[in-house]
Amino acid sequence: MTAKTILCIRHGESTFNAAWRANPVDPLHFDARLSDVGHGQVAQARATLVHYPVEIMLASPLTRALQTAHGLFDGHPRAPRIEVAPLLRERVENSCDIGRAPATLAAEFPRVDLGRLADPWWHAEGPPDARGICVEPEALVIARAAQFRTELAARPERVVALVGHGTFFFHLTGKVLANCEVTQLVL
Repeated sequence: MTAKTILCIRHGESTFNAAWRANPVDPLHFDARLSDVGHGQVAQARATLVHYPVEIMLASPLTRALQTAHGLFDGHPRAPRIEVAPLLRERVENSCDIGRAPATLAAEFPRVDLGRLADPWWHAEGPPDARGICVEPEALVIARAAQFRTELAARPERVVALVGHGTFFFHLTGKVLANCEVTQLVL
């Protein structure tokens, strides 16, 4: 069996990340976008990825991940296709983890394949908390990470880049990633 290179890339800093760092209370930034610092992190990380022969870019459907994916791979020598991978989404714990409808995302990201995206595609089951958020049980995230790992192993591509989130990548790789940090996943 030929080895696969799976590049796990956490999104750049979001407006939620910046607000949380200043005051660790949910600032109610639903589907948070990249902050100015996050855009800078993405620009710096491009140089790390330009030499990888990435065949496909799989991204979480959350806006900060899609912005990061575009920033990292627009103009990449291999011009990998960007496809949304619903299983790669973040664990719903805060407002930033609640997404937007596929039609809204399609209008903002017309070159992204949203074909596998349901509506809603984020965890929305169980009783909502005081913020109106249905927090996703950790056991579901662990199971989702295991399912995603299996799907990755079955993919035909040899070099796959993933743009996702801290909590999900922790359950997928066992590592805590900083914003725009890149780590390789061994399958």
